[in-house]
Amino acid sequence: MPDQVAARCALVLETNNLRGGADAEARAGESLQRLVALLAKQKLPLSALAQVVITHDGLSPATCEAVSALAGRPIDFVRIDASTGYYDAKNAGFAATDAQRCTHVVFADADCLPDDDWLLQMLLPFTKGADAPAVVAGRTSYAANVVGTALTTIDFMYFPNADHAGATSNFYANNVAFRRDVFEQHSYQALDGVYRAHCQVLGMRLKAAGVPIHYAAAAHTEHRLPDTRAEALKLRWMRGQDTYSLTPHLLRSYVSPRWQWLAKSGPIGPLAVLFTRLGFSMKALNHQDLPPLRGLRWLAGVALILGFSAVDMLGAFARGIGWHTTGRTNADAQALSYHRP
Repeated sequence: MPDQVAARCALVLETNNLRGGADAEARAGESLQRLVALLAKQKLPLSALAQVVITHDGLSPATCEAVSALAGRPIDFVRIDASTGYYDAKNAGFAATDAQRCTHVVFADADCLPDDDWLLQMLLPFTKGADAPAVVAGRTSYAANVVGTALTTIDFMYFPNADHAGATSNFYANNVAFRRDVFEQHSYQALDGVYRAHCQVLGMRLKAAGVPIHYAAAAHTEHRLPDTRAEALKLRWMRGQDTYSLTPHLLRSYVSPRWQWLAKSGPIGPLAVLFTRLGFSMKALNHQDLPPLRGLRWLAGVALILGFSAVDMLGAFARGIGWHTTGRTNADAQALSYHRP
């Protein structure tokens, strides 16, 4: 039963994506409280979990007290340094979970809005006894409008693992659960100058290690967009820059040895990856469990996919010719503003 798994499960929630914007500390507290109020209404209540951990770099005691009250249960708040990156924060949250009580750990983001049965659907696969998976990936999307649907085909695609039925080859760090020993063995590794590609690399490492990732499409969460258009444009640029660092990993995992030279081809390899992704994005439109776009809305969606992909390609091209704008260290500590209701 899900409640029996929940009794041995921890939820780790990081707040790195709430660092950005003006008056960030106050707005981070408001955004976190809004999210925890949603989590408190889950069909599988937070009180059923063995532990809830929230990492932060400066929430006030009053905010922590308010969040705990909304959760209706004790929360372990873990203070991290302001320079701690997004993935290191998740590792730190995992390290704060109780190894004796928590055999499973669910990871979520403070800038996502989960469906009311998200936690229940995330833990259901772990109830299958000997057939239970070691890793479960939920489904993440943006809002179900034209912009969100177009961006979902770019940022949140899931690729089937041909070796395992019902498994995906990739996952996203905002919506995933691990058996404790598996995450302890693999975890997130340092990738210098990379903003948000660590989970993709971990997905490839898990696939190479023969660890299938079960895809639970019903465990859905909605990722918010940055608060301003300027930050949304910056996000696209940084994702394009990430493609340069991600390309060697993709080539090693999915491409024959005769194409490995693309890893040292400057902008050619990353652009090839992004052109390939563009094809997948076009095919994914109206096939991602979101309301379908028809007529002029479909044309608008196609135009947005092309436009957003073009900005990504510009970022990748710039990185390929030596213009590295995300910083060579702690790139994933950079924060945009995700506070919109």
